[in-house]
Amino acid sequence: MTANIELPPSQHYINGEWVGGGDRVIPVINPADGTQIGEIPSGDQHTVGAAVSAARAAFHNPHWRNMPPMVREGLMHRLASLIEENASQLGQIESLDNGKPIAFSSSVDVPMTITWFRYFAGWCSKLSGKSLSPALQPLDSHHAYTRRQPVGVVGAIVPWNFPLVLAAWKLAPALAAGCTVILKPAEQTPYSALKLAELISEAGFPPGVFNLVLGDGQTGQALVEHPGINKISFTGSTAVGKSIVRSVAHDLKRVTLELGGKSPTIILPDADMELAIPGAAQAVYANAGQICFAGTRLFAPRKQFDRILEGIASVAETFKIGPGLDPETLLGPVVSQKQMDGILARVDDSVRHGASLFTGGTRHGDSGYFISPSILVTEDRQNPAFREEFFGPVLCATPYDDLNDVAALANDSSYGLAAHVYTSSLQQAHQLSNSLDAGTVWVNTQLSPDPNIPFGGFKQSGWGRENAEDALDHYTETKSVIMKVDC
Repeated sequence: MTANIELPPSQHYINGEWVGGGDRVIPVINPADGTQIGEIPSGDQHTVGAAVSAARAAFHNPHWRNMPPMVREGLMHRLASLIEENASQLGQIESLDNGKPIAFSSSVDVPMTITWFRYFAGWCSKLSGKSLSPALQPLDSHHAYTRRQPVGVVGAIVPWNFPLVLAAWKLAPALAAGCTVILKPAEQTPYSALKLAELISEAGFPPGVFNLVLGDGQTGQALVEHPGINKISFTGSTAVGKSIVRSVAHDLKRVTLELGGKSPTIILPDADMELAIPGAAQAVYANAGQICFAGTRLFAPRKQFDRILEGIASVAETFKIGPGLDPETLLGPVVSQKQMDGILARVDDSVRHGASLFTGGTRHGDSGYFISPSILVTEDRQNPAFREEFFGPVLCATPYDDLNDVAALANDSSYGLAAHVYTSSLQQAHQLSNSLDAGTVWVNTQLSPDPNIPFGGFKQSGWGRENAEDALDHYTETKSVIMKVDC
């Protein structure tokens, strides 16, 4: 099933050239069957240094730095068109090394990537400062204004769950702002980023504006620590995010972090169950649960609790489990043996600590890294199922009695990335959305980010915001200019 997929070069892309580098190689595994589909070099400090030098030279090159915004916009639209022309191949690549269903990668991941580049292309010509009136001087004595200038060289580190989409979430605003970028994809899922490098080159971006360095956590750490990097944009685990913060303390690099989540799905008694039940199932099981803002904690009225759980389990049973490249698959494997083993170990640990297993909790089949859709039930807020991010197709379900207590239940987490609310009451929707500690609240819908709506988390779910104009604030610096004009 993989023989006809053409993979891009397995090399670093630096200063417009494909290059080797690094003394280690990392195998890339197909999570649907555990076979090796390729290998990549693991970049070392020398590799990272070469990429940073190229990016810094490109940032200061007048050809990029002084490029008219509309010309930069044209490059980004050209890139979006090339992604569209290569959509079929990109969808197949994304399903091959990630395992996600081709039905999703071709209808969600690739179209979303195109949309993000087109949306941020429009911002190239709209990043402007303000004319300001001094508060302490006569109005006719000084002229003051601000400029928004690109922050510089950006190190963008993306995870394996949405390799192409999350690369676009970082690259599009960075390029629109006039930054140069070094992208480090996850070692498990490098190929869509490598294909993107081919298309960026074909689109005509100047050499060094975009660079790609392959490798694992050691490579990412070398990127974080390099003094030539002005900003790090990271999406991944909270633990790694905290490590990055410690690493950049010595030189105070700009940092944005989109980290873990344990997002609640709250079904109120008046909810339309024909909408809420399949919505709750989709919120937790899409992409095999490997979504940072997946609805992995369910809070449902006790009187309707059994009906809701049975409904979610019934919906999950309709999801065909299989290889991502099978067009009928709706639930693919998790990304690796390590990921599968970790998820199943957390399920067992939750049961040992008192949670009951409503359904699933086991490996599906004997080949590949498949996990059956699972539901754990607990009212113990200290149970691992309630507190820990599993990052797999596992739902923790908790009944509630009093509607006034549900916000406190949902907020009892170190995370605050997102929440999902199902209700027929506009008043309750507004009240509950206001009470929830979450960067995004979806009401009567789920898992639907938008390029014009900021996305990010409260608490240990991260710093800063992706998407919309808010994202551009992280890729620019504001400079104030004050001129005395009556001299």
